[in-house]
Amino acid sequence: MAFVDGPLPQRLKFIHGFGAVAFGVKDSGFSFFLLIFYNQVLGMDAGMVSLALGAALLFDAVIDPVLGNLSDRTYTRWGRRLPWLYTAALPLALAWAVLWNPVIDGTPSFWELLGIAVVVRVLLSACEVPSVSLVPEITADYDERTTLFRYRYLSGWIGGIIMMLLAYTVFMPGQDGMLQAGGYSMFGLFGAGLMFVSVVGSALGQHYLVAKLPEKRPEPFSIKGSFDEIRDAFSERAFLIFVAGGLAAYVSQGMTFSITNYVNLFVWQFDRVELIIYPIVLFVSVVMMFFVVGPMHRDWGKPKSAVIGSITSMVLGLTPYTLFLLGFWPEPGTAMSTTLVFAFLVFANLFGIVVMISGSSMIAEIVEAYEERTGRRAEGSFYAGNWFVQKCATGVGILLTGQIISAAQMPENARPGSVSFEVLSEMLLLYGGAMVVLAFVAAYWLGRFPIDRAQHEARIAALDAVARGDIDAGTSVP
Repeated sequence: MAFVDGPLPQRLKFIHGFGAVAFGVKDSGFSFFLLIFYNQVLGMDAGMVSLALGAALLFDAVIDPVLGNLSDRTYTRWGRRLPWLYTAALPLALAWAVLWNPVIDGTPSFWELLGIAVVVRVLLSACEVPSVSLVPEITADYDERTTLFRYRYLSGWIGGIIMMLLAYTVFMPGQDGMLQAGGYSMFGLFGAGLMFVSVVGSALGQHYLVAKLPEKRPEPFSIKGSFDEIRDAFSERAFLIFVAGGLAAYVSQGMTFSITNYVNLFVWQFDRVELIIYPIVLFVSVVMMFFVVGPMHRDWGKPKSAVIGSITSMVLGLTPYTLFLLGFWPEPGTAMSTTLVFAFLVFANLFGIVVMISGSSMIAEIVEAYEERTGRRAEGSFYAGNWFVQKCATGVGILLTGQIISAAQMPENARPGSVSFEVLSEMLLLYGGAMVVLAFVAAYWLGRFPIDRAQHEARIAALDAVARGDIDAGTSVP
């Protein structure tokens, strides 16, 4: 039985979503700034940086399902999820600060970056997996789950955008600021504090609702039992279909985020003011998404919304690069060029987030399908599985971006306006080709997701009837 039956209180939506600010801080740092910081500022080879970050993601992804299973099996008077949030928040904040303040002088080694990146990602998973696993526990309503994910994504983007704005205005302002080490130190310290407040604040705000003994005592944790349940969860047909589409969508996201600063500095040649406006444009797109995704899910359902979002985002996102390569784009650095970039960006990003919300909300429906088949709830395992997919794919995306930058022979310590058209062309052609393939793969598989609204509601009714001891409780939902 869900914690809330019927419409969710507005306060709960806000406070639950607030926990995702920590994820937004991480995503902004890893996706937008970490590659350029360790490459252009600290002097590491871009290929080695992306390889270390990709390896960290893959290592962390293997740990995530175990963390999710442990969360599912946690049995305390504070419930299954809150103890993880209270315990992991401070270590996460400290590790994040160290990532941006390397303890070694000079250029960090591959192993030093890999080590701290793994620690940060594992601790973030220990916060995010239990937090997002609360969604199907809080409500079983098809649309209210979308609402919770809207607030999570809105909060996550706000956290990331706050960090971007502070980066571009306070910590490393202007083109020169992004290529100097000093600002990144304060960027890391401020982000650490924001992460801690987000995780602990959200946990405290939901404590009154979820801090209670679980209805059933789970079996004791064991490594073998953990992997058996994870393997069983991963055999769920709906989850496998989601994975096929989610992999492509997450690789695309990882590539787009990690190449952004290279494009903004060296292709569009943004100045300090334009770099400040950039996250504001992203925020506008997130606010627009907040009012668009709900009606899309109500009118078309989650699978079709994901298809529309994937193709539309790809077309809008690649149009400026295509026109630039064909010579039909205004001179980079001019007001006309920047205005057009922002116009395409606001809608491309809007529909890109629709894809992510649609996929994340689909997983909540898989939880009941699995419960119907096995009699067990496994929110943590499925959302850890989603993180497994996301991290593997995002790692691949960052790795591919690093290899693209290396293959295009982007010079180290490059200055805006000094990179040749040939280098930029090769970088954009490789990136654009990958994005087209990934968009169609994501659209194909997410569009085939087998649980629609009617099936979900019938399944919930059947499970509720069984829970209430109705011996006539229905039949299985296909």
